[in-house]
Amino acid sequence: MHTIFYRPPTLTGSTVPKNANGWIPKLKKGHGPVYKLIADAIGADIATGRLVAEQRLPAQRSLADALGIDFTTVARAYTEAQKRGLVDSPVGRGTFVCGKRALAIPRAVAARPNVDLSMNMPPEALTPELMALMRSGLSAIGGDMSALLRYQDFGGSALDREAGALWLRRRGLAIEPERLLVVPGAQAALMAILSTIAPPGSVVCCESLTYPGLRALASLLNLRLVGLPMDGEGIDALAFAAACAQYAPQALYCNPTLLNPTTLTMSAQRRQALVQVARNYGVPIIEDDAYGFLPRSSPPPIAAIGADVTYYVAGMAKCVGAGLRLAYIAAPDAVSTARLAAAVRATTVMAAPFTAALASRWIREGTADLALNAIRKESMARQRLAARILPPHSYASQPEAFHLWIRLPEQWDRLALTAHLRATGIGVVPSDAFAVDGQPPQAIRVCIGGIADQEEIRQALQRIAEALQHSPLETPAVL
Repeated sequence: MHTIFYRPPTLTGSTVPKNANGWIPKLKKGHGPVYKLIADAIGADIATGRLVAEQRLPAQRSLADALGIDFTTVARAYTEAQKRGLVDSPVGRGTFVCGKRALAIPRAVAARPNVDLSMNMPPEALTPELMALMRSGLSAIGGDMSALLRYQDFGGSALDREAGALWLRRRGLAIEPERLLVVPGAQAALMAILSTIAPPGSVVCCESLTYPGLRALASLLNLRLVGLPMDGEGIDALAFAAACAQYAPQALYCNPTLLNPTTLTMSAQRRQALVQVARNYGVPIIEDDAYGFLPRSSPPPIAAIGADVTYYVAGMAKCVGAGLRLAYIAAPDAVSTARLAAAVRATTVMAAPFTAALASRWIREGTADLALNAIRKESMARQRLAARILPPHSYASQPEAFHLWIRLPEQWDRLALTAHLRATGIGVVPSDAFAVDGQPPQAIRVCIGGIADQEEIRQALQRIAEALQHSPLETPAVL
């Protein structure tokens, strides 16, 4: 939920509260009771910093007039926000964003460095031996500097496509190099695919909780996302069939292995069922296999079951390094490959020759495999930390994943907890970032990868565990 924020008049004096009387929430219709939507907006703006501690909210009657609703609805909204620990209403003084109570930062915590657990990056697991191999590969490709400064074939050189085909064999995919395209990252791959197969105004189906990057691309390309329900095996195939009949979608996007954000891995049977529906209705599947290389054992990719209906995307960012902006696309056929190559040329021209050459050398020499194994090992160690620290059954994850999906206890609202953790120096992502439509679940995504070491992760997880076990109004106060 987004809001429009107007800068209030400047006030002076340390005892005069900041005024937020120009703040007006922008509410979406049909997504729940209005009073809850207002409380959600308060929490969202605290999380983004648009509302800060000690800031004064508009008087109830003023906000009711501005929104064109009755006074009691706003009163109920402020009461709901107070229950969530977002605001306080001292008698006779008005309503204020919590500062020295629910969202306070204890001195001991405030002195600690910030730990950003919001970016879903693999852990840095670079041993001296692995670093030496990576540097060796970097030095080796520099021997032909002139070639790397020229334009390459659109979609990748023959050598880079061959290396990509070799890499995809790790996922059980036997794809001819001619069917592969080398592009500058998975986001560029998705951009090329969507712009090729989904005209503006058309529908694309996806998981009900999906990758935020897809939501951004849908907004940019004027596509309508339709979220499909999921169960323990993945997207409901019957719901996909019903959506095909109702909306005539141009594609189904899915992230079937270690889904971002829930870490759910789709079963082999469900993958087969989705392929059958896709064939029946002539709807292509876009398989984003960002995390597929991480598990030691997982079902085969959808592209291995239904290559004829699948656009397969495998990025290197999550399994080798976030800064290695390179991905491989396998299209269903030669015609689709040619159309995608034209889209890549129009949007990104080509993958950087330096990056492509480095990735190809690391793949051929085995350095990429060593990096993948190191990331997997470090992720498993951090998962063991989480299992020891977080309350039992409070989250979903997988042994090789580097993010957690934390389901919140009844006393916490997702936006209130996000704001509280942000105030204590921990960045997490509320479920709103992933929800396609409907009411987002009371959950947050926590990344345990990134550059933080295990001790920083341990301390951050302990603070999250402490918050989960208390109500918002029981959080420590500034002494």
